[in-house]
Amino acid sequence: MNIHHLEVLVAIAREGTFSNAALVLETSQAAVSRAIASLEAELGVPLLKRGRFGAKPTQVGERVLRHAQDILELREQIDYEVNLEKGLYAGRLRIASFRSASTHLLPPILARFRDRFPRVEVSLSELEPAGVEQALREGQVDIGLVPLPRSEEFVVWEIARDEYVALLPRSSRSIAKVLTWHDLSDYDFILYNYAECTNAVREHWQRWGQKLEVAYVVKEDSTIVSMVAEGLGAAVLPRLAALPIPKSVQVRSLPEPLERVIGAATLAQTPRTPAVDVFIAMLCDEAGL
Repeated sequence: MNIHHLEVLVAIAREGTFSNAALVLETSQAAVSRAIASLEAELGVPLLKRGRFGAKPTQVGERVLRHAQDILELREQIDYEVNLEKGLYAGRLRIASFRSASTHLLPPILARFRDRFPRVEVSLSELEPAGVEQALREGQVDIGLVPLPRSEEFVVWEIARDEYVALLPRSSRSIAKVLTWHDLSDYDFILYNYAECTNAVREHWQRWGQKLEVAYVVKEDSTIVSMVAEGLGAAVLPRLAALPIPKSVQVRSLPEPLERVIGAATLAQTPRTPAVDVFIAMLCDEAGL
């Protein structure tokens, strides 16, 4: 008995005739007949009933067929594991991410991946989300971490949700644990000079009929946190972008919640390597998805 004999048996049961099975298997009808004859001779029982309308499994053939299907499925799993290991034995994995995700989400996953697959060469580039997208389009990277949603040219997996928080300077007056829009109206704000975050904050204020007083627009999130710490204004940032938060800055949730969804993206038209599939699976496992 060999795998080919079992493949022939399953093909005949599925296709109904020796000739159709031969077409599917891309072989001759005579070869299919020889394979079944050899299998039946080895087992010592008839597996198929031949008739005018094709071939059907005998009673014992039905039982053997179920086991044959299980064996073929196991063979596919073995082939998958072997091919996966071959693909992860060497090669490369190129990742691009915006800063706060690469700082706070990627390091533990990169460490686990390196421990499991030390021969895969891993590189990480920090870019703005638009730059991550462009790097994916140009084939410069295999995986990009970006805020969602993105365009249909990408396949995406949600891996984290990041709450926008209010960063407030410590002062002599008490700051409520639960902020109201009225509380926030007392502050001038330092905004992030990054379109997606800034637009999200402005639109959120507008959605709730609030006026946003802007004192500064700053490029670096770390600079914004330092300015808040010095009492130059308040800020609204995704929590990951604000970390680490000094003790001189108080953090509060917004009166109405706002969050960004972070995802892993690959270019839809580009086949994924085993390394890419494994890394995405690790990202999703970390997220509990």
